[in-house]
Order: sequence, then structure tokens, then C-alpha cells
Amino acid sequence: MADDDHRRRELGAFLRSRRERIEPESVGLPAGRRRRTTGLRREEVAVLAGLSPTWYTYLEQGRDIHPSHEVLDSLARMLQLDEEERSYIYMLAYGQRPLKDSLLREPAAEALLWQIAQGYNANPVFVANQIADVLAWNDAATEWYTDFAKLSDEHRNTVWWTLMEPEARERLVMWEEEARDVVGRLRTVSAARPGDRRLAQLIAELKSACPEMRKWWSDHEIRSQAPRVRWLRHPQLGVQAMNLVVAYPAGLDGIGIAFHLPIPDDEEDVPAAADGPGHSVSQGLIH
Repeated sequence: MADDDHRRRELGAFLRSRRERIEPESVGLPAGRRRRTTGLRREEVAVLAGLSPTWYTYLEQGRDIHPSHEVLDSLARMLQLDEEERSYIYMLAYGQRPLKDSLLREPAAEALLWQIAQGYNANPVFVANQIADVLAWNDAATEWYTDFAKLSDEHRNTVWWTLMEPEARERLVMWEEEARDVVGRLRTVSAARPGDRRLAQLIAELKSACPEMRKWWSDHEIRSQAPRVRWLRHPQLGVQAMNLVVAYPAGLDGIGIAFHLPIPDDEEDVPAAADGPGHSVSQGLIH
């Protein structure tokens, strides 16, 4: 509770400092000769942002109120905050940065993601956002996972692929454990993104179409992202253990790069699920 109080006070002080730097003329208000304060008055900020003056006053005073995403974005526009300042008020209000999916629609950012993914040719690499939408991938990821280009935009998602595509049950040797993991991580992400319509739509669609999703979602199992071993089965090369390591590049909030680092055959036991007719274990065929 003390941390919450501190963040509310800091948010109030920051908003106050930013309204004091706004010239009235820059937002269409007369400067006037009787202004006793620099910048804008609280009432002016409230009206321009579409808020109740009393409610905005409470916000500046650090009272226990909870601004919505829409309110914070309205204040950010009205107070002419840059992206770092907007992120800062989100951190003070929610303890996390705002969603930045709009960044991914910028051509330069998209090109950078493809450059990252395709800069590593020997082993699978794919780039995904926080809700597991696959944004870029290399040829090795196509070889070991699937041809992501053939999936529709709304289903080019590793959770969807794992739970809904029959191919995933063949490629992921430990399918049930992998599927439980992605569902648990999706639940963890959902707690941090309550207003994300895309995420809500994905969850609803999976619960409707996948019995395992309905069962596991109701179990409320929580998972977090961590380095792990993933066993993949290639139709020609057989089974390969890989260290799955996800890196998060600075400046691209919510974007993860999944690197796959093959483990030598003599360093990892082959899981029982890899045994069976027609399945063979690779002999270090990924370089």
C-alpha cells in the first residue's frame, strides 16, 4: 500500500509539473493578465481532457482513484507528453508501461524485426509480441515449426498453433507440457493487459474451439517465461533438443525474440514421447 501511495503522489506531482509548462495560447486559451500560476489551471486541464475538474483535482492530489487507459491517453495528448513521459504516467498509475502495438505497424520497426529474425540462419528464430502473435521468423523456424506465412493474420500465433493445428502435436514432442505452458503464460499476460481486445478475442476463440484450453484455463495455472529445453521433431531430421531462450530488445516493449540453441545428443536424455514407430533422433544435424 505504501508503494501505491508513493506512486499516486508522484503521478500527481508529475501531472502538475507538466500542466505548468503548457502555454495557454498553445491550447487555444487566452494568456490573460490575472493568471497567478504559470501554465494551465487544473480546471482548464480537466475541461480540455474531458474530465471532471473535481476528479482531476483528486488525481493531482494523489488520492486513491484509478484512471483508465483512455483517461491517461487523453491527459498525455492534452499535456503534450512525449512517448517516454506517457510511459512514465502509465508506470505510476499501473506499475507497467502502456501497450505499444502501434509501433509494430511502422515500416522501419517491422523491417528491423525481420532483420533480427533472418540474421540467424542455422537455428530457428522467431519474433513474437506479448500475446504470442508471430511477427517475423527465419527459414529454420519454418523448417522446425511451420510455414507461418500460410497462417492467417489472426491465427499466426504460437498459442493458437500449439493448441489448434494438428501439425503442432507432431512437431512438439512433449505436446501436452508445451500446451499447458503456453496456456499458463497466456493467463499471466492476461492479468497485465485487461483492456486488450485482441487478447480477449484470442482467449474466447480458443476456449470455444479447444477442449484442452477450456479445462486448463479453468485450472488457473500460471506460468512465466524462462529458459527451457524444447524437444522438436523434424519430418526428415528426427528429434532435436533445443535450449529455448527468449530475449527482449530494449526499446521494443513487449517484443520477444525466441532463439533455439541445439543441445548435443549426449547431453540430454530423449523423452519417452520421442519413441515410437517412425520417429528417429537427430544426430547433430542442425548447424
